[in-house]
Amino acid sequence: MSTEKELSSTGNPYRVYGATSLGVALRHFRKEAGLTQQELADRIGLHRSYLSELEGGKETEQVRRLFQLLRQLGVRITLGKAEW
Repeated sequence: MSTEKELSSTGNPYRVYGATSLGVALRHFRKEAGLTQQELADRIGLHRSYLSELEGGKETEQVRRLFQLLRQLGVRITLGKAEW
């Protein structure tokens, strides 16, 4: 799997296959926005430690269920910078 540096230098969207690649993408976009974990967590009502776990690739129950649902549908997530 590519590293965060390799992925962000391509300019391509992040292909998200599981908790680990989701965490890499979340960290990249948070840093690109110039936010600390605490700032982002405060903005969306999460504990900073939970955001840290997500960025670290921890497979939480919610993340696990989301990927089970996507697998059943035969789709994957691709994350890119929004233009809105």
